[in-house]
Amino acid sequence: MSAAAFRLTNIHRRLDEAIKRESRAVVPDTFRLLRLKKLRLAVKDRLAALIRRKAKN
Repeated sequence: MSAAAFRLTNIHRRLDEAIKRESRAVVPDTFRLLRLKKLRLAVKDRLAALIRRKAKN
């Protein structure tokens, strides 16, 4: 795994944990949840693009 893929995977994992923590809150902040989910999706897209580029080479 490349350094970039490793870094993106770690960021994705931390965002996933933050989403779970926020969801378990007594009163979850829906805007924070939305922002975290959008960030997680963006990281996932970047990771997929990185993997596709590696597969082409």
